[in-house]
Order: sequence, then structure tokens, then C-alpha cells
Amino acid sequence: MASQRPGFPVRLTPTASAATRGRASAVPAKPLVVNQTPSMASDAVRARMVQRLAAQGIADARVLRAMSAVERHRFVDSALVNQAYEDTSLPIGLGQTISKPNVVARMIELLLGAPALASKPGDRLGRVLEIGTGCGYQAAVLSHVATEVYSIERLRGLHERARSNLRPFRLATVHLLLGDGMVGYAKGAPYAGIIAAAGGDALPEAWLAQLAVGGRIVAPTQSPAGGQALVVVDKTARGLERRVLEAVHFVPLKSGIA
Repeated sequence: MASQRPGFPVRLTPTASAATRGRASAVPAKPLVVNQTPSMASDAVRARMVQRLAAQGIADARVLRAMSAVERHRFVDSALVNQAYEDTSLPIGLGQTISKPNVVARMIELLLGAPALASKPGDRLGRVLEIGTGCGYQAAVLSHVATEVYSIERLRGLHERARSNLRPFRLATVHLLLGDGMVGYAKGAPYAGIIAAAGGDALPEAWLAQLAVGGRIVAPTQSPAGGQALVVVDKTARGLERRVLEAVHFVPLKSGIA
């Protein structure tokens, strides 16, 4: 494993071999556009969102604190800012969406259930790989529960949007990558957790290889019924343990850069 970590942000070259050679992005950041606070006091609205999450079954205090800390309205279009704290997905461009708060919280809570943390409740997760940066919201939430976050996005427009959205927060532990999420990011491995915001027929072998023993993958995959289901895979000393959970709906997992 390389001793030097890439800085923020990072751009990966399109080829699979180059996917392990992060280099500084030459793409200039777009001018920052900070969304206005909703007409209601955003702190109060966000507090109500967190109360709803708790009522829906999110019990991990680390997750609830993280969801409370990140201002979701800063990651959505200004025309949709008054819907930012509703439990709904919202379009972010290029046919993609920001996931419902409940889905984000649920997946991160599952991630924090990794075997490596079983004897250390309340601790932060180690290094996390996020597949599908989108607008950057989930990466921001993850930064509150993990020691380091590597987030890969294959769509250049969204990668640049996430850079602009996250830059004001100055999150030194979050590294944004433009690259093919299906090949993961070997230079940052091994990961204590891998979380995906896109679903394929099966989990890529690269993710399983880059997951640390004691680590966990939380991702949507194709279900036998034809839709998608949330899958949890734990990597133990005995091998891989897999559980299929509830039905979900995410965008398809694709390879390459667009």
C-alpha cells in the first residue's frame, strides 16, 4: 500500500491500470454557488429530520449526530432547497439523485455495524470507500463517522459539483476521485468499509479484494425477484458472510468515465 495519500481533490485517469495512480485534478473548480437557507430556520428543520430518522428506527447516535451536522440544503438546487429536509430523493442533474435521508442514514448505520467495530461501539470507522459521490452529501456525512473517506464518481459533471459543494467545508479527510468505481481504488486499500450508491448484478471482485478483514460492504445489488435489494457483506477470517436485506432502488452501476 502506498504511504502517500492523494490530496483533495483527486482525478483518476480512465484506464483500469491508471485507476490506481491518483493525480491532482487539472480541471478548474466551477465558481461556488452556495444555496440559500430555507425560509424556515435550517437548524430547526434539520433537527426535525433527525427526529424522524430516530422514529423510523435509526438508533446509532453517531449516525444521528452526523445527519444533524451536515446541512443537506447546501447540496441541492436552489429551486428545491425547501424540500431539502424532507425524506425524499431529489434530482441533482445528469439523471442522478441525492438519496433520501433515511436511506443515507440506514446504509451508514449498517456500515458502522462492521465486525471490526463489534467490540468498540461508539468508535469511528476506519478508512471508507464510497462508490458514487453524486453531489457530495453522503461523503460529508461519512466524514463524521469515518477517519478517512475516498469517494469515486464516474460522471465529470457530478465530480465537479461535489468539489464545489464540499470545498467550503474544508474536509481534510475526504478525497474526491474521478474514476471507474467498479475497479475501486486500490491505492487507498484496505478499507474498513465500502458503501455504494449504485447497484449492479453482483459486487465487483475489486471491492471484495480491497476490503479489510473485519470490514463491511453495504451496497444495492440485483435481487432474485428482478429488482434491487440492499446487501451487506462482512469479510471475516473465515471468509465472506452475506446478508440480503430490504428492497431498494438505486441507479445502475456502470463502468468507465463519462
